[in-house]
Amino acid sequence: MEKRQLGNSDLRVSKIGLGCMSIGTEVNTAQKIIETALEAGINYFDTADLYDRGMNEEIVGNTLSSRREDVIIATKVGNRWNEHKDGWSWDPSKTYIKEAVKDSLRRLKTEYIDLYQLHGGTIDDPIDETIEAFEELKEEGFIRYYGISSIRPNVIRKYVKDSSIISNMMQYSLLDRRPEGVMPLLEKNNISVVTRGSVARGILSDKTLEAIDTDDFKIKAYLDYSSEEIKELIESIKAKLFPHSRSLNEVALQFNLAHKSVASVVTGASSVEQLLDNVRAVNSPSLTREELGYLEMITKENNYTEHI
Repeated sequence: MEKRQLGNSDLRVSKIGLGCMSIGTEVNTAQKIIETALEAGINYFDTADLYDRGMNEEIVGNTLSSRREDVIIATKVGNRWNEHKDGWSWDPSKTYIKEAVKDSLRRLKTEYIDLYQLHGGTIDDPIDETIEAFEELKEEGFIRYYGISSIRPNVIRKYVKDSSIISNMMQYSLLDRRPEGVMPLLEKNNISVVTRGSVARGILSDKTLEAIDTDDFKIKAYLDYSSEEIKELIESIKAKLFPHSRSLNEVALQFNLAHKSVASVVTGASSVEQLLDNVRAVNSPSLTREELGYLEMITKENNYTEHI
């Protein structure tokens, strides 16, 4: 499995990471998915304190504890559960971040977190205070590096300017090319992009491809694409690229990986079979220049219209 450098750090992450949110709470199934990922060469595991009220971190920690030196664990902070655990609020304060990291470390059964990420954020946050919290956690040895998980250009520019983030997690796919607007800034500052949502809620999957010619095919609109536009797009991709034995899942993931600023594409998996299909897709041949150019030509160059 190819490993790519994450920003200007000494972390080298597998070009596909396991998004642990979807592994579920059935422990045996979840552990099997993580163990299969390890066997496939995945070393990058992304979770968050929000997922399953912390249970996701516990499962990840229990499963990876014996392989700690071989893996890169990323988790997130900022969404604070209320007392009854039936809802949460946004809290990017220094006090909360420095309190929450200790709970994550305990659940993950580790003395340090490789990549600690702010799980969202707005320009109205006390950003200087948030950055101070992350910097102190680095100095104290609780985290090795930090990043953000944000699609807001104004927030991204602030962190690029005033912090030492090494990565930014962003939703990115053939149907959502908005991150391309900030990729040059991130690349210029040696900050990696980690992508999520590469199959656009399952729209860009082989199941969609199989169903597209059936009478009961239905697909919902997505961002600024109508259902008919999505159908036409998938049909166009099928006609142009699939004579070369590419699957739609492969095209979707390889589109992410074709961009220099992308270090890893983080995909979820609720079964071993789904995980192995994603691994096959990222281990397939890279898109040719012609294929990439065609995909860029037939898809929309979406732009962020808010938080700019």
